[in-house]
Amino acid sequence: MITGCLQKKNGYYYAVLYLKVDGKRKTKWIATKLPVSTTSERKAQKALDEIRMQYELQEKSKQETTAASVSEYAPEAQVLFVDYMKKWLDSIQPSIATATYQSYSFMMKARVIPYFTASAVQLGALTPQDIENFYQSILNDGYTTNTVIHYHAIIRKALQSAVKKDILAKNPADQVDRPKKNVYHGSFYSEEEILDLFHAVAGDPLELCVKIAAYYGLRRSETLGLRWDAVDFGKKTISISHKVIEANVGGKFVPLGEDVLKTKSSFRTLPLIPVVETLLLDAKERQEKNRTLFRDSYCRDYLDYICVDECGKILRPNFVTEHFRWVLRKYGLRKIRFHDLRHTCASLLLSSGIPMKQIQLWLGHSTFSTTADIYAHLDFSAQEQSAAAMSGMFLQ
Repeated sequence: MITGCLQKKNGYYYAVLYLKVDGKRKTKWIATKLPVSTTSERKAQKALDEIRMQYELQEKSKQETTAASVSEYAPEAQVLFVDYMKKWLDSIQPSIATATYQSYSFMMKARVIPYFTASAVQLGALTPQDIENFYQSILNDGYTTNTVIHYHAIIRKALQSAVKKDILAKNPADQVDRPKKNVYHGSFYSEEEILDLFHAVAGDPLELCVKIAAYYGLRRSETLGLRWDAVDFGKKTISISHKVIEANVGGKFVPLGEDVLKTKSSFRTLPLIPVVETLLLDAKERQEKNRTLFRDSYCRDYLDYICVDECGKILRPNFVTEHFRWVLRKYGLRKIRFHDLRHTCASLLLSSGIPMKQIQLWLGHSTFSTTADIYAHLDFSAQEQSAAAMSGMFLQ
């Protein structure tokens, strides 16, 4: 729907329309040739409505013509959009990481399939307005623009594949404005709070996971993906090169290891912190004792992994998240996410005066800007330096 209003200029009424051209918002002024007066205001309003209606009919005709030409050119475009999305997802599964496929599959089942099954729009008839309406339904449900951005990425990618295969003449998602990202600042613990957490998890199945994640700022998947061959006790290094995710296999969620991390920079080798070295040596000895104690009952599928339970089974990612919440509730600790241990690591490094560039390398961010965007507001030492510089700048 095209919106607009009346504006006065040089003694005349103008119809001002808010249009979208090539995905960008444009304002168009159209003269009504009616002078500004109390008697002509109603005529001007009527003229605005007629002009707006005329532009709406033109836009609808343009969309119908495009859809018709696409249908004539490519019969594949006459399938339902929701069916095309299902087929596209199946086609890309072999070429993407399991975690990416799981994410796409969840998004499809959660919103894309229910919404576009109800609308029954064909691929060739899909308009930018259809996509915008879908995004608005997400926002209406109380989700942030970040969620919309994720859906925009998957829909645009799928439609771009249709353009590449000459099924569509152009990508309607390119004519939809990508929402601005909602800036999220994660929670983090102070030094005193993290020590309270360490005390709470002592002897808990999550002790090793929590402490490694806090010391190194690892993601949950990276923490669970640590294997014994990643630790070089001689050279005193630990390498992050593997991850464990939760995958739906045959309708059952199971832990799955992958040598695919978030970015190339996520692959990193870091110094082995002495306190972590002690934790690892204790864990190694404990696992060897459990193998002897439980014998045939001990799971030998995950002997390479560090974060396993007493029976040798690798810790499920969802268990880590749920049990971490339970620990916080049990000991009355402030609620944070397991991922916020990564933010805690960064904030403590910043407060200790570690430069942002070194924190980027420690966390495995792909670019410096990523680290700065997330943690610049915590870098108070940099603000103090700026304040000191300004205070002495204009002294005579």
